[in-house]
Amino acid sequence: MNQELIGILDQTIVLLQQHRLDELRALLSELHPADLAEVLQELEEEDRTAVVQLLAGPTAAEAISELELEEQVDLVTALPPEQAKVILDEMSADDAADLFAELDPEQAGALLGLMAKEEATDVRELLGFREDSAGGIMTTEFVAIQAHRTAAEAIEQLRREAPSAETAYYVYVVDARERLVGVLSLRELIVAPPDAEVRSIMRTNPVSVHVGDDQEEVARVVQKYNLLAVPVVDDQEILRGIVTVDDVIDVLEEEATEDIYRAGAVSEEEIDPEGAIWPSIRARLPWLLGLLFLSLLSGKVIETFTPLMDRVHALAIFITTMAGGAGNAATQALTVVVRGLATGEVERGQLARVVWREARIGLVIGLVCGLVLGVAATIWNGSPWIGLIVGLSITINLMLAKAAGSLVPVIIQRIGLDPAVASGPFIATITDTTSMLVYFSIAALVLRAVL
Repeated sequence: MNQELIGILDQTIVLLQQHRLDELRALLSELHPADLAEVLQELEEEDRTAVVQLLAGPTAAEAISELELEEQVDLVTALPPEQAKVILDEMSADDAADLFAELDPEQAGALLGLMAKEEATDVRELLGFREDSAGGIMTTEFVAIQAHRTAAEAIEQLRREAPSAETAYYVYVVDARERLVGVLSLRELIVAPPDAEVRSIMRTNPVSVHVGDDQEEVARVVQKYNLLAVPVVDDQEILRGIVTVDDVIDVLEEEATEDIYRAGAVSEEEIDPEGAIWPSIRARLPWLLGLLFLSLLSGKVIETFTPLMDRVHALAIFITTMAGGAGNAATQALTVVVRGLATGEVERGQLARVVWREARIGLVIGLVCGLVLGVAATIWNGSPWIGLIVGLSITINLMLAKAAGSLVPVIIQRIGLDPAVASGPFIATITDTTSMLVYFSIAALVLRAVL
């Protein structure tokens, strides 16, 4: 929160305490909804409810929509029924649907019963779609016109309907059965001759998404075509809603956050520093126990070659170097591939080339690191054979680690799972074992030949 908002927050608290409500209303009504939401977040629950009751419906609704969903639920359910009705009727249908999805059925039914019939119908429709689908994040508030209308008639319809629409930058064109047949921008509509038919100025074959498409696919479409909004159609090509760019930004943030947490084998709920510790323990413990037993393989490999280390103590010095270097290299490749899969930049037909590319990168990096580390090991121990073992091992390990880091998420995607679960700890544990096996196998071969 910046200094200006901190000052407004302090004023809000003082004005509430002194019951100078008209001054408070004037102060907060000038704020952008996102700034007002930030002020609301810092207030005590009782003061937050009082502020929302004080403000006009649209202002309060927009500010509440900027809050986290849990905060929205707490706030709306704390309001008197008549005030909650005003807020919910003013909220956009998609924001209201997101809020209702967080409520238990009894609460949701009671609040839906308060809403105006048309708004409640829109919310029920959106609740019928999967939460992370195009249908689940779309809004039903858009402007659609018939293809036979003139530009003048379309502008007049736009004047009537735009105030309640999510966005009016695009005007969607439908036929008599409400099927999407075209789109035109507001600019194209304004500059067209007033008597020109919409069908003569619209762009046919508009980019659209299906109601069942995953929200990540929707985000990719909006990004690819640089859209401010994308229409959503059903199996019959009937226009059901639109997804706007602000919702896409939320999707990108949500998906990126989800992938980051999964990559670390933790859950999003764990970010709350005041939250209970047991949910975090339950989420992390299975992963850590599994990786713990998997890491025993590394120990078994080292145990197998213990007699060799007893003969050549210098080998023990480079154990952590081998494991750490391989783990770091694998994590780099993992990051590149998981991001590519998540954003769609790496497509199914390119996966083999990506793995081959990372393996070649690993080979070149391995050769350079192997040369440097091999020379250092030779000087340190005064033995060219130790230098050869260390240099050759790190070269092979880095190449294998790069290949593994890119291959594991590909395999996981092929079996239908989220590649983000191919987490850093998982890859690091695998490379620990393989790096030890490569290192001591090469050491055994070289030393058997020279000793």
